[in-house]
Amino acid sequence: MLKAIIVFSLRNKLLVLAATAALIFGGIYALRNIPLDAIPDLSDTQVIVYTEWPGQAPQIVQDQLTYPITTKMLSVPKATVVRGYSFYGYSFVYVIFEDGTDPYWARSRVIE
Repeated sequence: MLKAIIVFSLRNKLLVLAATAALIFGGIYALRNIPLDAIPDLSDTQVIVYTEWPGQAPQIVQDQLTYPITTKMLSVPKATVVRGYSFYGYSFVYVIFEDGTDPYWARSRVIE
C-alpha cells in the first residue's frame, strides 16, 4: 500500500504539488476566516474578596476579617461554595457561584 502511494506520487508530481498547494491555501483561508476561541473559559464564576490588615497574625485576621466575611457571603444568592484563607496581614474569601451566573451580577451581589 505504501509502495503504491510512493510510486503514484513519483509519477504524478504535478498533481501532488497541486494538492499540497490547495491544502496550504485552504488552511490559510480557514485560519483567517473561521472565528475560533482557542482558550475557552471553563472555570466557574467566582468573586474574590481580598482584605488587608498589616502586621496582624493569621489567627487575628481569621477571627476579625475572614470569618465574618465568609459567614456573610454564605447568604449571597446563587453562591455554591465560600472559602476563606487567612495569612499574615491579609485574607482571601472566594465566593463560587452556580454555572451560568453572570460575573457582573455576582460582583454586584458580593459588593452589596
